[in-house]
Amino acid sequence: MFDVILKKGKEKAVLQRHPWLFSGAIERVEGKPANGDIVRLLNDKGVFMAYGFYNAQSRVALRLLEWNESVEIDEEWYRKRVATAVTSRSEILNADNNTCRLIFSEADYLPGLIVDKYADYLAVQVLTSGIERMMPVIIDELQKLLKPTGIFDKSDAASRAHEGLETTNQVLAGKHPPEIVEVIENGIRYGINIAEGQKSGFYCDQRDNRRIVTAHAKGKRVLDCFCYTGGFTLNALKNGASSVTSVDSSALAIETLKNNIELNKLDISKHTAVQSDVNKQLRALREEGEKFDIVVLDPPKYAPSRSALDKAMRAYKDLNRLGMLLLESGGLLATFSCSGAMDINTFKQVLAWAALDAGKEVQFINQFCQPEDHPVRASFPEGEYLKGLLCRIL
Repeated sequence: MFDVILKKGKEKAVLQRHPWLFSGAIERVEGKPANGDIVRLLNDKGVFMAYGFYNAQSRVALRLLEWNESVEIDEEWYRKRVATAVTSRSEILNADNNTCRLIFSEADYLPGLIVDKYADYLAVQVLTSGIERMMPVIIDELQKLLKPTGIFDKSDAASRAHEGLETTNQVLAGKHPPEIVEVIENGIRYGINIAEGQKSGFYCDQRDNRRIVTAHAKGKRVLDCFCYTGGFTLNALKNGASSVTSVDSSALAIETLKNNIELNKLDISKHTAVQSDVNKQLRALREEGEKFDIVVLDPPKYAPSRSALDKAMRAYKDLNRLGMLLLESGGLLATFSCSGAMDINTFKQVLAWAALDAGKEVQFINQFCQPEDHPVRASFPEGEYLKGLLCRIL
């Protein structure tokens, strides 16, 4: 096993069990470990600190796995980590919910591994070279534990290039998923496209928030922006909304949403689907004098890194200003950010600026986060990426 020597004074994060070590904290590497090799991390005095995946190409040169020197990181170590993660989600899965995230990367001590369950299929994303090397073992353990009909590799994220990995979409085990896989969330049925859909096919991280927001929907006019395949839309219709307008730029998402409304036998006459850029459509609705009782804003990640935060804050402010202008006085704005670089207090400040520009007052009446199958590890606060606020706009 190769040794990586830490620079003097760089021990704090390692001692606090943060799983990332950046290349700038490394004094030297003894030998030439390959990308994905397990290495020992030693401090400047040669004292053992942790084991981790090494990758010379990545800015995160070490993904730390284990801080106990006597523990061997072998096949059994990976199998136990997979089993622990899967078992911890067992209470989420039931007759009303057969989809969730089974493994959430660093939060489950398997950095770079995402596994989502969609009914009898699993969708996998691999983002690190160390995990890539161990996938045969991980796939075998997932098959033993869950006996899925198929496991599909959705490792098409551009970030794989940082680890020297190519993108891939392929069957890893069992059958290729059909074009549409039907799942159930909150008792609502969704047809999802695992192979061609966004991310791993569905956004199960909004499961709890969809239910909370749409509990207010009875008799209300709802605008669902960045609706994708209809999470908030379907919940709002099910909970008695008088009308729902859904906006997304993706033709596939809009088509799938319409199919999902029929799948659940919901009243299609209460629904309007608009394929458009959301900001453009919000301005058009404003010009038409439209008003709503509830506006949902669930945009994609505007700030992929801290360096992009200033630009993202301006984008979030403008988006939320437009949303506020479309609400009746006393209406509700459910607004979200999935940017890890955007903390909740900064998000509140952005909304205060948006309200000022819109000439509105805002009350924060609920705060949203990611659900229990997306846990946040105490030593890795970066894992807390999803946050949201339910606001009353006056």
